[in-house]
Amino acid sequence: MTTTSSGPGDEQRAFLQQRVALFGKVMTIVNALGCGAFVALFPWEYLLKPWFALYLVNAGLIVAMWLSCRTGVRSVRFCRTIEATALIGSALSSSVMSRFMIPFGLPQALGGVVSPADPAYDRVVGLHQAHAGMGMVVGLGILVLVRAAIVPSKTLRTVVLTLLTGVVGGTIMTVGAVPLEGPEPILRHTPLDTAAMTAANFLAWWALITVVCVAITRIIYGLRRDLDRARQLGQYTLEEKLGSGGMGTVYRARHAMMRRPTAVKLLPPGKAGEANLARFEREVQLTAQLTHPNTVTIFDYGRTPDGIFYYAMELLDGATVADVVRFDGAQPPGRVLKVLAEVASALEEAHGIDFIHRDIKPANVILCWQGGKPDVAKLVDFGLVKDLAGTDGVELTSTATLAGTPLYLSPEALTAPDKVDARADLYSLGAVGYFMLTGSHVFAGRTLAEVCGHHLHTTPEPPSHRLGHPVPSDLEALILSCLAKEASERPQSASALLGQILSCSSYGEWSDDAARAWWQEKAEGLRDLRREEMETPHSLSLAVDLDRCDHTLTKP
Repeated sequence: MTTTSSGPGDEQRAFLQQRVALFGKVMTIVNALGCGAFVALFPWEYLLKPWFALYLVNAGLIVAMWLSCRTGVRSVRFCRTIEATALIGSALSSSVMSRFMIPFGLPQALGGVVSPADPAYDRVVGLHQAHAGMGMVVGLGILVLVRAAIVPSKTLRTVVLTLLTGVVGGTIMTVGAVPLEGPEPILRHTPLDTAAMTAANFLAWWALITVVCVAITRIIYGLRRDLDRARQLGQYTLEEKLGSGGMGTVYRARHAMMRRPTAVKLLPPGKAGEANLARFEREVQLTAQLTHPNTVTIFDYGRTPDGIFYYAMELLDGATVADVVRFDGAQPPGRVLKVLAEVASALEEAHGIDFIHRDIKPANVILCWQGGKPDVAKLVDFGLVKDLAGTDGVELTSTATLAGTPLYLSPEALTAPDKVDARADLYSLGAVGYFMLTGSHVFAGRTLAEVCGHHLHTTPEPPSHRLGHPVPSDLEALILSCLAKEASERPQSASALLGQILSCSSYGEWSDDAARAWWQEKAEGLRDLRREEMETPHSLSLAVDLDRCDHTLTKP
């Protein structure tokens, strides 16, 4: 999965290209519907007339605008030029087409009811031509109004393009009040004041259309500027939502001056409150003290003028262990050991300064590309971290709550959450290793109470039994030792666990070449899975009253 960094100029260019293409697509559909109507309503011989060739020219300009901006990377100048060319060219071809069409429709309009000898004949001809002129106003008006609503533009550009379109169409239609060709009676009886009447009507309506186009542009352009300002957090501009969890929402972002990839996590409005704000700020301060390469790096943090708390961290180019297993199933022992070793190494630093994570789970371990290396494990989301040194405020460490993800909680986190220590993280890490090795959770259940009961009383099924085939015995023994009910029976520190991992026979089997080949094959599928995950969350972190452990677990 590739993450690229783009500046504001590139984002605006891409947006402009997308909107010009959309304008071309919409008008292509309109032209196609018009062509269908012509074919259905007019005799076939009319399609051989010059005006139908002009209609095809008009449609061709619009289609060219759409197709040229639909794919690839086009410059701002290219997009603006082809937009203006298609707009003015369409006005030119459409108005000339209407001028040619006027004489051909008149005999059918008169229908023999009014003859050239009739005194009212001149007026009927004039009304027919004025009606054709109004049709041209409507057609060109739709063109410029759709353009104003879709294509981002400053007010001056909208005014200039709308007026140029009107000048081209109005001039040709005014001159076109005298038909270029047609039956002799029509040519002879065209009223002299028809040109003036057509021009007056056109100017009046076009002035109104210009005002409406300007209003649309100012509203749309203004809303986009307001949106940009709303997405601004200090020096960071939010771009794309990457995910959300119990303690915040994460967005891809860019810095106003630095071009390094950045992710910004912010506390959503529904999570506001003194306790949550304090916990969120504490997450930043504690995580910022960690410098291990397998721990996410914090760049900056702050609050917006309207009170939204946020922090900026490195943008990780990869996928969570949860997504990897959900997409690809059980993982090879060598890969499991590599991930466990790197997370244990990150925990070694955190535990060394008396921090425990308390929410180790597949969704909080990201496998990413870093420094040219594939599959580097990064431990993220310290939102539930506990400071064993005792600097937590009382309101942040209430013994009445169960903190973490139920499927990965240690037994002591259920019975005495205020007394958990670093070995609780090792239990959760063992559950992550079990999940990677088997493709399934250690315990499953329909309710929270059922899952909690398994953690407290049920002996885990060995991974080899779950899979139905052998797995390396030392890896299986390591995972099961981490999942011991009693903390005293587990590895007693992250350092001790790391030593056991490194001594396993399968450690080192997952090479960089194997990792690169895996990512080349699976990256696109993981991107699709990630899009689906944005709509349907797959993990559940809870902080619930221990006296009400009967909630239904709806997501594993």
